[in-house]
Amino acid sequence: MQRQFVSSSNLASVGYDPAASVLEVEFLNGSVYQYWGVPAWIYEGLMAAASKGRYLCRRVRSVYSYQRVY
Repeated sequence: MQRQFVSSSNLASVGYDPAASVLEVEFLNGSVYQYWGVPAWIYEGLMAAASKGRYLCRRVRSVYSYQRVY
């Protein structure tokens, strides 16, 4: 999955697969997580958020199943 670099104090890059509804997030420490069942509007909200880390914590991590990939 292609990820796009983001400006964040916690996240390095974010990718999204709309066909599978999978959000992939790379953190600045190098770890990568995938979140499943994420609708496109959540991804779009994350990319537009002033604080991407806060948005991820409040709107994604606490709602969707996830697994560390790397």
